[in-house]
Amino acid sequence: MVSITLDQVGVTLGHRTVVRDASATFAPGTLTGIVGPNGAGKSTLARAMLALVPHTGRILVDGEPVAGMKRAQLARRIAYLPQGQTLHWPLSVERLVGLGRLPHLGPMSRIADSDEAAIERAMVRADVLALRDRDATELSGGERARVLLARALAVEAPALIADEPLASLDPGHQIDVMELLRGEANAGGLVVAVLHDLTMAARYCDRLVLIDQGVVVADGTPAEVLAPEHLRTVYGIEARVELGGDWPTITTLGRSA
Repeated sequence: MVSITLDQVGVTLGHRTVVRDASATFAPGTLTGIVGPNGAGKSTLARAMLALVPHTGRILVDGEPVAGMKRAQLARRIAYLPQGQTLHWPLSVERLVGLGRLPHLGPMSRIADSDEAAIERAMVRADVLALRDRDATELSGGERARVLLARALAVEAPALIADEPLASLDPGHQIDVMELLRGEANAGGLVVAVLHDLTMAARYCDRLVLIDQGVVVADGTPAEVLAPEHLRTVYGIEARVELGGDWPTITTLGRSA
């Protein structure tokens, strides 16, 4: 199992500070949603956790500084689903999903039976097995999103960071993806998802981290984080928040005064 710790993390891109003094700990067996308005720094924070952008402060994976880890070593521990990828090469879906096994392969090595089995499991879990022979560049946006999720799952890493995994998906497949992420956490995995749908976040996540202008504004249970005053301050909206029971809802009433 993997744990991730952020200690006073900052990220500056160009001349703009995108993340400021962010601290949080992500533990195995939990599904954590990173939420906040557009441009809040959510995706940048997720990328910093994978050492994809320079950062100040400390980011530790199992107590080891992420900046000093070899890329393949980190990729075997944390799978990553970036947002909005464009596909340029006419690979079959099966071959694209198979790229998720690269962290486990040495130079010039061939895919083994165990890798083939992992690819098959990932396609089944992401509900793209029927697409295996399709050209990935010809897929719809929703199909492509599920195939790229399958590629991340094929790594079979103990942790997964998914940046906007619900983008381009219809409501049914949004539920499927959130159920899948919930299942990964229930099985002991560490799952972090950048989300915009607050009702989905409240329904499926154990914990939410709310970011605004690069600052962690709130960190706790969905009921704690999605309080009306937080929605008013961060999103500028008035909302009816009903988080009791199995079907939480957040109804936007309008812009706050």
